Amino acid sequence: MNKIISSFAIIFLMSAQSFAQNIPADPSVKIGTLPNGMKYYIKKNTLPEKKVDFRLAINAGSILEDENQRGLAHFMEHMNFNGTKNFPDNKLVDFLQSIGVKFGQHLNAYTSFDETVYMLPVPLDKPGNLDAGLKVMEDWAFNATLSDEQINKERGVVLEELRLGLGADKRMEDKYLPKLLYKSQYAERLPIGKKEVLQNFKPDVIRKFHQDWYRPDLMAIVVVGDINVDEVEKKIKDNFSKYKNPSKPRERKTFDLPNHKETLVAIETDPDATNSMVQFIMKDAEAYTPDVTVEQYNQSMVENIATTMLNNRLRELINSANPPFTYGSVYHGGTYARSKEAFQGFAMVKEGNQLNALKVLLEEVERAKRFGFTQTELDRAKSQVMSNLERSYNNRSKTESDMLVEEYVRNFLEQEPMPGIAWEYEDAKSFLPSISLAQTNDVIKKMVRDDSRVIVLTGPKKDNVTMPTEAMVLNTFETVKMADLKPYEEKATIKNLVKPFKSEGKIAKTETDAKLGTTTWTLSNGAKVTFKKTDFKDDEIVFTARSLGGNSIIPDADFNKTQFAFSALSEAGVNGFSKSDLTNYLAGKQVSVNPSIGPLSEGISGKTTQKDLGTAMELMYAYFTGLNYDPAAFNAYKEKQSAMLNNLMSNPQFYFSSEHAKFMNQKNPRFIGLIPMEKDWANTDYKKAYDIYKEKFANAGNYQFYFVGNIDEATFKNEVLQYIASLPSAGKTTTFKDTGYRQVTGDYTKVYKKGKDPKSLVSITYSGETPYDEKDALALSALGEVATIKVIEKLREDESGIYGGGARGGMTKIPYSAYNFSISFPCGPENAEKLTKSAITELQKLIDKGPDQKDLDKYKEGEYNDNKTHLKDNMFWMNGLAKNQLDGSDKYDILNHQEKVKALTVKDLQDVAKKYLTKGRITATLMPEDGWENAKKEGTQPAIIKAGVSN
Repeated sequence: MNKIISSFAIIFLMSAQSFAQNIPADPSVKIGTLPNGMKYYIKKNTLPEKKVDFRLAINAGSILEDENQRGLAHFMEHMNFNGTKNFPDNKLVDFLQSIGVKFGQHLNAYTSFDETVYMLPVPLDKPGNLDAGLKVMEDWAFNATLSDEQINKERGVVLEELRLGLGADKRMEDKYLPKLLYKSQYAERLPIGKKEVLQNFKPDVIRKFHQDWYRPDLMAIVVVGDINVDEVEKKIKDNFSKYKNPSKPRERKTFDLPNHKETLVAIETDPDATNSMVQFIMKDAEAYTPDVTVEQYNQSMVENIATTMLNNRLRELINSANPPFTYGSVYHGGTYARSKEAFQGFAMVKEGNQLNALKVLLEEVERAKRFGFTQTELDRAKSQVMSNLERSYNNRSKTESDMLVEEYVRNFLEQEPMPGIAWEYEDAKSFLPSISLAQTNDVIKKMVRDDSRVIVLTGPKKDNVTMPTEAMVLNTFETVKMADLKPYEEKATIKNLVKPFKSEGKIAKTETDAKLGTTTWTLSNGAKVTFKKTDFKDDEIVFTARSLGGNSIIPDADFNKTQFAFSALSEAGVNGFSKSDLTNYLAGKQVSVNPSIGPLSEGISGKTTQKDLGTAMELMYAYFTGLNYDPAAFNAYKEKQSAMLNNLMSNPQFYFSSEHAKFMNQKNPRFIGLIPMEKDWANTDYKKAYDIYKEKFANAGNYQFYFVGNIDEATFKNEVLQYIASLPSAGKTTTFKDTGYRQVTGDYTKVYKKGKDPKSLVSITYSGETPYDEKDALALSALGEVATIKVIEKLREDESGIYGGGARGGMTKIPYSAYNFSISFPCGPENAEKLTKSAITELQKLIDKGPDQKDLDKYKEGEYNDNKTHLKDNMFWMNGLAKNQLDGSDKYDILNHQEKVKALTVKDLQDVAKKYLTKGRITATLMPEDGWENAKKEGTQPAIIKAGVSN
């Protein structure tokens, strides 16, 4: 399995004799190799039902490009969506949309340094879809047409994708990558490539890349889903065996990340940087070799346990009253190169605090190296790993196909073992207890190195912020070595989260709904509990509790003093226990419980398992009755938030969103910004927020609880009576209110200028109040999906002006009825006006003539496909059941969505286009600051590039 700090899927064997044994392959997966060298993985899996997931994995990426091909591995990925033997030009996307596959959301691909992977989920509700999916895989593998016309059209799309990567992060990356990837081919082969190559390469150059590397012996096809395995295997053999490798194939070389004696330091700043970060890498001395034997696999487990304990210590620091960083972690795992692993650390910090953060990271590593870990820490880490593994094992027959296919792809590309969860779980149970402190302590000592180190510090460039020098960074290592450190001190553990008590609560009333499959209990304290037993997962229970009111009923002045404090309240912990205490207590338990106060309601949501339901209910009870008041915890939260958010306004895209939100909400005194600034924190009243919370959670009688999952009713009933029926009830009810404030409406054109890079963003919006109409709401949503198809066809495929973009529409019912429809897309500033006109023209066509029937049918097929999957999802049901309480909608809507979609007509969509989209248009455009025309336009992009649409 993946060695990068995975908390599960690690296996072990019980006896020393077995250590030399090889790790078996999952027997439920049929694995084979065709005579031409192409590999296949096939598995029957019925979640979701009547669906199959395909992957085509190619062991070739940007690292194999010749100098005149830089960026063409990724370009080739694009071209497979722009003409193949059986799907010429753009017919592939058109066909797949017609059977319910959404471009970008379902259909996608990525190119990395060493690989290219194509992803295709196909519904099997119609005869022929399985064969069609295999035909797509075959065409992607071998039958790209690569016409001059389509290549030249796609240049603009790929260049727009390159444009998206421009900015502060890219400018700093250009400077530190030569050190991070010291003397490595990887530094010269970032997947997005070079602009001059993308603009000017001749079509034969990409054809050569395709001829060299798109060949059977570098490929694997993965098929997982509701299929007949033998039938699929025969089809693969019949259709893929005929393809030949080149008579003189190019060598598929591998590339290294070389070691070096010196410690390399990169310190980079940029005026537009939004975050301050520090990173260290200590490269392994030896080349990485995949785990083959059980003994090697066990050693990976020991490494995982060791880094888990280190990260638990770092999390305690993050949750302390004086956190050294906002986020920090370490792991031992992969680098840019497959052939090299490293011990690595990362932290996000307050500006100017990078050196101290590095020191803290290294001190914690040094502390573990000198003194080792404690038995309590080891036991806790083991329970965390085992709990995650147990959850996967319990749900082994209900694992989604899209999770399984990724594992098999990694097996092909990286030789990651794939023994199957049953083997993993059983062997973990036998090996995990044997891991000793001596083993984990030894692992840390071996990970830490004095050579082959790279340190990267990045942050905003400001006159009042002084970055450390290289000498200061190097000196930190010596300082830490000589530091007077003390052994880690174990904190006292929680014995009882909630003091034992006897509940007097009872069930006063029981109601059932056979159509929905729900039971509702009204409890003696007035609270209602609705639950639905499902078999969608074998070990999952999701829940939410909701009371109407939210912050809508808080007076304006109080709301402005508390709105940014509500999310900080749970940082204080419960019942006298800190957040770190709770984290340690919950280690090894599958429990997530989160209280919140939102615009229209307050409540608690979470997720657990049958085994840990009692703990989840305890914690829920504690959040209702025992939230701590801790100003120090609030101040620590405020510091971490400030470190993350203070420089966001330097980001042009965020600046655009923020300034436009100010314009849209100029009449609303409750809107003070998208994020808290220093003045907002100064005006924040933590005590008032705490008091509001206590008041809102004092009346359980105003709450309705919803539970969905594999519920054992007898056990569940006992927990409900103990922890929900016993909650205090004030006897008064609340509901939300309409504050009366509205966003700006009318016809406006706004231009915001920010940034030096040639990047623009366009937003076209129609909105306003209107009586709620259920049919109009659905039609507007459908219109958004259809408009997305047209925007992509026109602005991307025809004009090559955008990489991604789309439209969305709908209506809200509460707190007042309103409609909203928007189109948005990123583009070059030189094309912003032209593309805006094109988008509006496409919209006008929908108003004048309505959508094409085929586009409406594409939307319907996509909705049918998604809805079938959603109806087997616990979270979907939970949200659907709770929706009725919030907005008074028909509680059976969750069952009737497909019929309502089926009833939509072209005229319905045209009617809502005419009704809502002929007035009140607000066009907002982000433009770079004056002088952008002269900005450097050369760019690169991080390691993985995805083709598709970003909605």
